Amino acid sequence: MRVNESFGDTVNWDLIPESAISTVTLMSGSNPVFGLNTLGGALSVQTKSGHDNPGTELEAYGGSFGRRSFEGETGGEAGPFDYFLTGSYFDETGWRDMSATRVYQGFGKVGWQNDKTDVDLSYTYADTNLYGDGATPLSMLAYRRAATYTPDFTQNFLNFVNLTGTQFLTDQLLLSANAYYRHLATGSLNGNINDSYLEDNAGPPIDCAAPLSNRADIAFCFPGQNATSSLLQRTAGFGVQLTDSQDIFGWKNQAVLGADYEDSKDSYLQRFQYGDLAPDHSLIYYVSPLDNETVISLSGSNKIFGLYLTDTLSPSKLLHLTASVRYNSNTETLSGDSIDTDVGDVGSGFDTASPLAGDHTFSRINPAFGFTVTPTDALTFYADYNEASRAPTVIELGCSNPAAPCGLPNDFASDPNLQQVVARTVEVGVRGNRPDQRLVWSADVFHTVNSNDIQFVATSTNSGYFDNVGGTRRQGLDLALGGKEGALKWRLTYSYVDATFQSNFIVNAASNSTADADGNILVRPGDRIPLIPQHTGRLVLDYEVNKRLDLGGNLVVASGSYLHGDENNANQAGGTNAAGAVISPLGTGWLPGYAVVNLQGTYHVTKNAEVFARVANVLNREYATAGFLTSNSFNANGTFRPNPNDWTNENAVSPAAPRAIWAGVRINFN
Repeated sequence: MRVNESFGDTVNWDLIPESAISTVTLMSGSNPVFGLNTLGGALSVQTKSGHDNPGTELEAYGGSFGRRSFEGETGGEAGPFDYFLTGSYFDETGWRDMSATRVYQGFGKVGWQNDKTDVDLSYTYADTNLYGDGATPLSMLAYRRAATYTPDFTQNFLNFVNLTGTQFLTDQLLLSANAYYRHLATGSLNGNINDSYLEDNAGPPIDCAAPLSNRADIAFCFPGQNATSSLLQRTAGFGVQLTDSQDIFGWKNQAVLGADYEDSKDSYLQRFQYGDLAPDHSLIYYVSPLDNETVISLSGSNKIFGLYLTDTLSPSKLLHLTASVRYNSNTETLSGDSIDTDVGDVGSGFDTASPLAGDHTFSRINPAFGFTVTPTDALTFYADYNEASRAPTVIELGCSNPAAPCGLPNDFASDPNLQQVVARTVEVGVRGNRPDQRLVWSADVFHTVNSNDIQFVATSTNSGYFDNVGGTRRQGLDLALGGKEGALKWRLTYSYVDATFQSNFIVNAASNSTADADGNILVRPGDRIPLIPQHTGRLVLDYEVNKRLDLGGNLVVASGSYLHGDENNANQAGGTNAAGAVISPLGTGWLPGYAVVNLQGTYHVTKNAEVFARVANVLNREYATAGFLTSNSFNANGTFRPNPNDWTNENAVSPAAPRAIWAGVRINFN
C-alpha cells in the first residue's frame, strides 16, 4: 500500500521503523502498479519477516547532541508459522535551539505459509514528538549557528494494520491481495511572525497602548503568533492482483492485472494565538477571551480507484517487450469554513467566516511501454516511455488562491480548482557487470516534461499558495560505477539534472530585487527550478582491515541551486526593488554547493557482538540544503525589530548539522 498521507501526499519517515525494513528499492519511471504520483519513480519498501530474518538483535548507541537510541528485533518460525517483532526508542536534545526529538516505534508481523500460500498480518505503531527548526536568516546563523527563527513542534501518533496474502492457483497463476487500515493523529504548534502586525487597514486607527477591545486590535498589535492545529487522517483500502506467467506462442510472458481502492477521511482544526515574543522567539501568550479563535474547521475525503495491466513478452533471450496501462479516478471533497484573519481586510471581511467547500474529480489513463535487450547475462540495454499523473491534494486545493495566501501547511482560505499534473518521461540506459561483481556499472539518460505542474508560491516566510504554473522539464543523466577488489568495496555515482520552468507565469516574491511595486516577479521558460542542484555525486568506500575490523566512509557532493523567492534567477544582492525594499548583501537568492565527508567503523568483538562508531560531517563544514529568499524581522543577535520598515530581505536557509560522533554496541543471537 502507499504510505503517502492523504492530506498532503507527504511521507512521514518518522512513522516507518528502520529496524523493520528489509529492502528499499528505487524504481525509476512510472510503474503502473504504484498508481498516483509516481511522476519520476517510486520507493518500494519491503518489511522483514520471521521466515527471512530469524534470530534476535539488540543495538544501543549515543553521543553528540544528547542522542540516545535503543532498538531490538527478534524473529523466527515454527513449521508453517513465522513471526517478527521490533521496537525502537530515539531521544535527542538537538544541536539547534528548541530542536529536541523523541520517537517510539514498534512493528510486528505474523505469517503462515506453505508451497502455495503465504498470509501475513502486520501492525505498525509510532509515537513521535518532533521539534523542527525551519529556515533561519543567514545574518542570525553567522552570529550563532544554532539560532532558530521561530519554533515549530509536531506530534504524530500512528496505528496501522495491513493484511496481505498470496495464493498460487496453478503453477503459473498467482493471486495476491491486501487490505489495510491506517489511523494517524497529528498535533502541531507553529510559531510565526504575525503577518498582520502593524498592517495598514481601512478601519479606524488602532492604539496599541489602549485596552484591546476586539480581535483586530489583538492581531494588529502583537508581533508573535502561534498556529496550533489538530489533524486526524483515517485511511482504509484494499488491492488485488493476478499474475499469469504462462507462455504465449512458445514465448515467455508475464501478465499482471490489478485493481486497488482507497478511502481516506480527514478532519482538521486550527487556532491562532497572539502575543509578544520571548528571547527564544517562543510566544508570550496574550490571555484574552477574544483570542485563541478557531480559524479553520475542515473535513474532507479522498477516494482513489485504480485499475492496471502490465505485460512483459520475451520473444527470445535477447529481447523483452513491456506494455502497461493504468486508469486512475480520484475524487476529493472538502467541507468547512475559514475565518479571515488579515487585518488589512478590516471593514471588508475581517473576522468573518467563508465556506470552504469543494468537490473535485480527477481521472486519467496513463500508458507505458518499453523494451530491454540482453545480449549476455552481464549486459542489458533498455528504453522506455511512460506517463503518470498526480492529483492536487487537499492542502493544495484548499490553498490555491493568490489573493488569500495560507500559512502552510496549516491554513485554508479558498478552494479553486487546480488541474492534475501529468508527467511524460523518456528514459534510455545500459547496465552491466563483470564476473564476481568485481565491476558493476550503469548509465541512463532521461527527459521528463510535466504539464500543469503545481508549485508552492511563497508570499512571505510563513505563507503562500499553490498554483498550476504550466510546464516544467527535468532532464539529465545518471552514472554509477562500483565493484570490489580484495578487501575493498566501492561505489561512485553521479547525477546531472537540468530542471527548468517551461512557461511564463507571475509569482509574488517581494524580497526579490526584480519585484515590481506589487511584489511580483515574472518567471520565463528556461529559468531553473529552485532547490534542485544540477550536479550531485557520492563516493562510498568500505574496507575490511582484518577479520575483526571494518572501516568505511562516504563523500557527498552537491552543486549550488536557487532559493525559493528567486524563481526568475534574476535577484541581485544589495539591490532595491520597485516597491523600495532593500535587498541585503546576504540576499543572494543562491544556495552554495557543498562537499561532506562521513566515516564509520565496526569492530567485531565476537561473532555475536560488535562495537561501532560513526562520525558525520568530519570536516565540520557549514552548509545548507534548502531555504527561501525572504524577509527577516530579527537582528543578527536574535532581538526583534519592532518596526517592520527595518526588516531586511535576505537568504533564510536550513543549516546542516555540524560534526557529530556516535558510538554503540550491537549484539545478535542466531
